[in-house]
Amino acid sequence: MASERFEMRIDTELLERLDNWRQSEDDMPSRAEAIRRLIEAGMVHDNKSRMPHLSDGEKLIAVMLGDLTKALNVDVPSTDLVQSAISGGHYWALGWEMQHIFHGHADKQSRVTFVVDVLDMWSFMEEGFEALSPEDKARLAQEAKPFGEHVQFPGFDGNNESEHIGIARFLIDDLKKFSRFSKGHDLNSHCPTIERYSKMLRVFEPIRATLIGRRLSVNELVSILNRM
Repeated sequence: MASERFEMRIDTELLERLDNWRQSEDDMPSRAEAIRRLIEAGMVHDNKSRMPHLSDGEKLIAVMLGDLTKALNVDVPSTDLVQSAISGGHYWALGWEMQHIFHGHADKQSRVTFVVDVLDMWSFMEEGFEALSPEDKARLAQEAKPFGEHVQFPGFDGNNESEHIGIARFLIDDLKKFSRFSKGHDLNSHCPTIERYSKMLRVFEPIRATLIGRRLSVNELVSILNRM
């Protein structure tokens, strides 16, 4: 894809807001990358502030499906609304009445990758901890206080990291991934975790490639947990 360089000047207040936004991103993008993402997000938001145009074929399919549900006596309360909105061109009404569908939200790919990496790391950590001898567990508890006594994934903060916890729950409950977290894990840490997990991942990533056919050692668990 061809690209073109251009320059822009912004005041210090806007630059500070840009830097604050960058710092809220999991991968801390450069200023140029942050501006690119914000432009793309703004354009998407502008498009989604209005219901997208429906082709004649899409209109026909929607109306025919509505007729089919009626003929089959299927109770779908929104059928008449959808048909009426399409017939009259009132697409905005669908956004009003079906906010659970037309909400405009999409998970950030960088955030999904981060959550997957965190779940993967904690899977290895829990498995490694469970396989330790009593002596090594005692050592871990001593050398990685206070987190080494009982190694279990605490989750993400339900208040401040809602997108992260939503992604984790979808992976576990709907996609049936990381099944060890489906029971006995609340997934709500009730405190911020992203910064701590980022530090832990920086220690875990070089180790991950060596974990074929083995579990984390007590020394590796100590080094990872001490970054919490």
